[in-house]
Amino acid sequence: MTSYEESLQRISSGVKATFKDILALLEADPVNRHCLLRLADGVRSRRMGEEVHLRGVIEFSNYCSSRCLYCGLRSGNRRLIRYRMEPGEILAAARAAARLGLKTIVLQSGEDHYYTVDTLTRIISKIKDSLDVAVTLSVGLRPYGDLLAFRNAGADRYLLKFETADPLLFTRLRPGTTLSDRIKSIRQLKHIGYQVGAGSIVGLPGQTSRTIARDILLLRKLDVEMAGIGPFIPHPGTPLGGNPPGSLETTLTVLAIVRLLMPQLHLPATTALDAISKEGRRLALQYGSNVIMPNVTPARYRPFYSIYPGKAGGNLDPATAVEEVRSWIESLGRTAGSGYGHSSGHKSFPSPIR
Repeated sequence: MTSYEESLQRISSGVKATFKDILALLEADPVNRHCLLRLADGVRSRRMGEEVHLRGVIEFSNYCSSRCLYCGLRSGNRRLIRYRMEPGEILAAARAAARLGLKTIVLQSGEDHYYTVDTLTRIISKIKDSLDVAVTLSVGLRPYGDLLAFRNAGADRYLLKFETADPLLFTRLRPGTTLSDRIKSIRQLKHIGYQVGAGSIVGLPGQTSRTIARDILLLRKLDVEMAGIGPFIPHPGTPLGGNPPGSLETTLTVLAIVRLLMPQLHLPATTALDAISKEGRRLALQYGSNVIMPNVTPARYRPFYSIYPGKAGGNLDPATAVEEVRSWIESLGRTAGSGYGHSSGHKSFPSPIR
């Protein structure tokens, strides 16, 4: 038996995967990789069903105080036209998304502290009071008190990716920050009672198969409910703009391994996959993913939320973007979910920690 076959047999029999097991799967040859991808989709079908959960993303600000070397929103990108949506605009976009049948609204921005804790809690409260939706936040690192206030206002989920489990690579790519602080915040989110999402970028400059294996192990250790995993896409307005993008095959392989190791995890098919392949998100849905996050940001702002170039659906209005996603979900023999898409055992708000 090859190391790949031994590792797959161990995982399939319920044995907890080791670092060596994950590394063997990551380095599988093309034939074995295809078998791995199909196996992951079978696990997804048995454990999560055929629904694809839709979560509408409102990118309400592209200002960011961070200087991440890989992100187009970085504070040092002087070529980017910046914008901030007013609270009334954010609420209007959320109402429009709810009218399209979306049961989760994702409020996403750069690390922009122009929006105070009071401003964001009012927005969250108004959305929860007026709309029958779950609310996910993706607004970066915030103090514990802010996170608690957002949860008490009604936020259900929080997405905070760690990007890489290598502490040295993390600090090099995110100057002035540490991996330990990131992990501390993820654990605080779990303590407060959020349904937590984390995740990594595949193909970062300086990354190896060994560091990717550590990313997967950290994801399992954190015991989160959702994992955002996408390829590195170089942005010309960043110091890493001249590097090659992450591999589609490697990203799909990572998704498949994560599905095998964490069968009940929500795994989005990220828009970054479509930036390297027109079929990227469709392939992810065939190899273990069960979440799609259509962009419902008002059209006038969408071109300026430039984390990376070539974002999927950038030229579509929200209604068209959602309809397009629903159409190809059905073409795969799957169904677009009509519920909130909460994880098993998750308690919706209220569940405050004082």
